[in-house]
Amino acid sequence: MSVAGSWKLTIDTPLGRQESIVELAVDGSSLTGSASSNGETIEIFDGSVDGDNATWKVKVTKPIAVTATLTATVEGDEMTGHAKAGFFPAAPFTAVRV
Repeated sequence: MSVAGSWKLTIDTPLGRQESIVELAVDGSSLTGSASSNGETIEIFDGSVDGDNATWKVKVTKPIAVTATLTATVEGDEMTGHAKAGFFPAAPFTAVRV
């Protein structure tokens, strides 16, 4: 199933659980969209899709400024993966289609 659509994403980070709404669009193997969390909306970049697998980056400013790379696998209306942000260890995430 396509990664395109709206997702409620929950990341278990070293700084605590972070939730966001992620809007994703697919054009061929290119992935674009935005993420809204902590009162801000940021654009994703360097996004790509390969079958049920997707990867993208975001520049987060809250709770700290860092670039995060998210790698995900989609299964129906659920997504699992991990986010790697700066010097922090990879943090697992889950998402459900909204």
